[in-house]
Amino acid sequence: MKRSILWISICLFFSLSLAAAQQTAPTPITVDCSKGQSLNQTLAKLNRQTPYSVSVNGTCTEFVHVIGFHNLILKGLPGATLVQPSTGGGNLFNSTLLIESSQSVQVEGFAVQGNAGTLPNIGIGHGSTDIRLRSLNISGGGAGILIFENSQVSVAYVHVQDTGYTTLAIYDSSDVHVEHCLFESTATDGWHQGISLGASHVTMYATTIRNMQQAIGGGANSIVDLTVYNTYYVATGSTDVVIDSSAGFTFDGVSMVGGSLNIYGAKLVINKSGQSWGGTTAGINLDEGATMLANSGLLSITGSLGQGIVAMNNSHATLFGATISHGTHGGLVAINNSSIDLSTNNTPPSTTAETQSICSATPIPKSPGLQTSPDLRLLNA
Repeated sequence: MKRSILWISICLFFSLSLAAAQQTAPTPITVDCSKGQSLNQTLAKLNRQTPYSVSVNGTCTEFVHVIGFHNLILKGLPGATLVQPSTGGGNLFNSTLLIESSQSVQVEGFAVQGNAGTLPNIGIGHGSTDIRLRSLNISGGGAGILIFENSQVSVAYVHVQDTGYTTLAIYDSSDVHVEHCLFESTATDGWHQGISLGASHVTMYATTIRNMQQAIGGGANSIVDLTVYNTYYVATGSTDVVIDSSAGFTFDGVSMVGGSLNIYGAKLVINKSGQSWGGTTAGINLDEGATMLANSGLLSITGSLGQGIVAMNNSHATLFGATISHGTHGGLVAINNSSIDLSTNNTPPSTTAETQSICSATPIPKSPGLQTSPDLRLLNA
């Protein structure tokens, strides 16, 4: 009797396991836009609670809505492109690809073209979680990727070029991880931000932001963390976050108006930020109570046309072994009850710091709390 019960239990266990495996396997679907099929119409007919893997071929000129889906893969076949229509965006928020109220959605392998449209290329909101953007080429449009309303997104191997105001915008208590990405602008006019944050959090490494007026801009209650993580991929090669301003368009490499910048696992390299007239343009600008912590050897600011680091209006920075070299104006500038503290805990470098580059912008008097030690390398700053 006991053997019969045990045998029945084992059979039931394997039956349930097989049923669960069959249930979670995504159902494959192919949409061929080159033959007149519509990706958006196909998605509208699907059961949003059922896992699907949708492969897309051709150019789809339409607004694609992913609303309320769980466990969906959108995979672009070679050459697959989503194009923003010139009309039909509606009166409510919209984007070429709009993901809302969804969980565990992966979008990979597409080119997304906003062209001259005014709407974002990709919008993710309404509390969407575990959204993964992979191997995308995004260009044009009013913005690149806009994430809002407490959403959680991973962005990896994504190239965004020549979008509108912002390449990646993160708002409303959203949380985003960025790795192995390139955000760049080739425009010579307008105002462009690489990453824009409002009361949100971004964690990043192994990413380059090139020729933006502001590479990273954060407002109050925003957090920028530079650290290496291996949640999605093994960390290989360079893990630096590079802000490249070789075209001379950048006013600030990083601008934090409130919030915090924490450099504690991935190196931040800033090249040629700021403008020739100086002022408060800088590699890093901290304002309105912003804070910064840079761990040993993880901050390098080179060839700034403006200042190296500016802390103003009750803002505070702590540096461990930072390198600021070959700048045009001040290496460190602290204004209006702000401070820049230089650690004495590390082994002093062989290069002697040029303390005359640590200054207060005249005619504003030097703030209290500005300290110096040979831990900071200032080379011809």
